[in-house]
Amino acid sequence: MPLSAIGAVTLAVAAAVADGASSVFEQRSTKQVPQRRALSPMLLVDLFRRRMWLAAVSLNVVGLVLQVLALRFGALALVQPLIASNLLFAVLIAAFTLRRRPPDRVMLTGVVACSGGIAWFLVVARPRGGREIVSPVTLLPLAIGLAAVLAACLAVAGLATRRGSAQARSLALALACGVDFGVNAFLLKLVSHTLPEGFGDPSRQWPLYAVVVVGPLGFLLNQDAFQAGALISPVLAIITVADPLVSIALASIFLDESIAHTPLDLAGEAAGLALMTGGIYALAHRAPQVAAAEPRLSVRIGASAWKWRPNSAA
Repeated sequence: MPLSAIGAVTLAVAAAVADGASSVFEQRSTKQVPQRRALSPMLLVDLFRRRMWLAAVSLNVVGLVLQVLALRFGALALVQPLIASNLLFAVLIAAFTLRRRPPDRVMLTGVVACSGGIAWFLVVARPRGGREIVSPVTLLPLAIGLAAVLAACLAVAGLATRRGSAQARSLALALACGVDFGVNAFLLKLVSHTLPEGFGDPSRQWPLYAVVVVGPLGFLLNQDAFQAGALISPVLAIITVADPLVSIALASIFLDESIAHTPLDLAGEAAGLALMTGGIYALAHRAPQVAAAEPRLSVRIGASAWKWRPNSAA
């Protein structure tokens, strides 16, 4: 393996560990503040007062820097499957640092199936070829497509809220977050090649300007999804799957990357997607049962009381 590939693998795994730990502490922090409507900046104001959340944000930044460096030295097809392991790291970290006991077996099986399935798909697909720089005209269809998907997900989340379905709300918000993260990963791939060129021609740095908008939006959606979900696993599974699939689709559309498409490769890709789907289904089906069995504590913040499951980071 070339030295650059070894460096990319090391950086990607380190980024996955940092992202996994960050997700655990973010989700726990969101359970300790009042619930807000989706995309409300007041949620961030509430969270900013919590030290655990600030530590999670620091880990998030570390993970982002490591991911950018990994993308600089390695292909998207090499980096993204390793980043997908953040789901497994998150569940293990939550189990042994917060709950201090092994995770539920069904949940852990779902996590392994989900992260393993998406990793297997990406390894078999092997996106290759393509360009490293695209025209600023790309921003318009990208922005329209992202806005349409986010609007649909937020509409579903709003409907779920009115019907009292917290699980559906959290999964809709997680999908919105995952799509946003996928767009952000695509933009970061561009940034890793445009940023070293400097700002002599500001128009060439349009991916960086887009990241400044898309990144914080995804971050806020991430907090919303964590707060809405009783357990971290289903929410993070949706995000982990949507992120690389969207980024690879965008790379195929705008960077002319292609995936392996022989009959054997297509069968392997289908198997990976099937395993991933089974993992998500297992998590979504099992999560409400596990959450219902967890003890609840009533915590009073200011004048409002709310329920907190102390072991909800599973």
